Amino acid sequence: MVKHVPAPDLQSQLIDLSTLVQLIKRARQAATVQELAFIIVNETHSLFPYRQAALGREEGPGTGSIVALSGTPVVERNAPFTLWLSRLLKHVSASADASKVMQVEARSLPSHLQEDWTEWLPAYGLWVPLAGPDRRLGALFLARAEPWSEADRHLAQELADGYGHAWNALLRGRSRQAWFKVWHRRKGIQAAAVLLAIAAMWLPIHLSALAPAEVTPFNPTIVRAPLDGVVDHFKVKPNESVKEGQLILELDRRVIENKLEVADKALAVAEAEYRQAAQQALFDEKSRAQLAVLGGRAEQRRADAQYAQSLLDRVHVTATRSGIAIFDEANDWIGRPVTIGERLLEIADPNQAELEIWLPVADAITLRPGAIVEFFLNVAPDAPLRATLRQTSYEATMSPNGVFGYRLKAQLADHQDPPRIGLRGTAKLYGERVTLFYYLLRRPIAAARQMVGL
Repeated sequence: MVKHVPAPDLQSQLIDLSTLVQLIKRARQAATVQELAFIIVNETHSLFPYRQAALGREEGPGTGSIVALSGTPVVERNAPFTLWLSRLLKHVSASADASKVMQVEARSLPSHLQEDWTEWLPAYGLWVPLAGPDRRLGALFLARAEPWSEADRHLAQELADGYGHAWNALLRGRSRQAWFKVWHRRKGIQAAAVLLAIAAMWLPIHLSALAPAEVTPFNPTIVRAPLDGVVDHFKVKPNESVKEGQLILELDRRVIENKLEVADKALAVAEAEYRQAAQQALFDEKSRAQLAVLGGRAEQRRADAQYAQSLLDRVHVTATRSGIAIFDEANDWIGRPVTIGERLLEIADPNQAELEIWLPVADAITLRPGAIVEFFLNVAPDAPLRATLRQTSYEATMSPNGVFGYRLKAQLADHQDPPRIGLRGTAKLYGERVTLFYYLLRRPIAAARQMVGL
């Protein structure tokens, strides 16, 4: 029996070829290796979808490093995901099929790499080696939840040829060769430029660093759970204005009402036993002796009932100040169990905001309170806001975005019209004055000290 195989979609193939040509053209227009790496891991998504992409550079037999990751402006080399991914790419690079495009799955890896695959990556990976005319430069690794088809691998191979050619051209440094030709023609300009460059190395400039930042509330009020229970429903929406004493949310009443009902019945029984003993105490010496015990038991039951009633009154959580309610989606909270003292939301004044900055460890510089900070909003990068540093963390911690760095707080200079709480951007922090020589060679000097151990 002959199966009917549908003809390939010609229009889809033409679109894929057009996208392939555009990607290779964009890669050849890249001015630096960093710009090319950004195009490779992010814009390749226009050819075929994937969830994650990583570009690895081969520095020698069995050695290499992660150059770029999709969706991340800076690669944190000491992050757990980066370290694990480096081991994965090193293993695949050493395999026999590393010179061709191939699909990679967790089951084909050693046990120490299989264990963390599901935590970091979707089910199917695609290994795309990138090579120049005389050597292998590195590899592009793509991952997604659906298997990679033969057509995808064919397109990836064509794309790898274009990316490898562009990468090799940047490494050869064509523009540098043209500059050296002009340099040797004009000996007088050469000497003057050298002297000028040496003199410029001693110019004093501010040491600076860039770090991601977010507008956060200044001195917000934390609303915590008044008792152990389950969130029933919210009375306000995220970022909605509230007034002092306004009802914000309610906890589930059913468990407490059941406890109150049991406590009331126990109180009624204890009071009935006490009254009966009081009546019998007039004639019975034994009942008179038990009267104090039964009275104490009745008081205990009454205290239990009053405590249950107080818990029932506390299921209504109200605002302790006026401002805006800052919390996640209300539906994510409904039905969630909370413990007493657990943080539910924040109430903040929208006119009082500050910057929360996460400075990566690799970019850390000496900063003191009062240092100048410029904040470039993602929504308005052409209008930087001025701020001053007021607080720095003593130790580096892991940020919510998975970056190991220092947490900084900066006070905005314009108190009258601060940006909306929750907006993100990039902060430029200015440190002490240093020479241009130190500013340019700070990172190479630090890397050299780590290598030689000084």
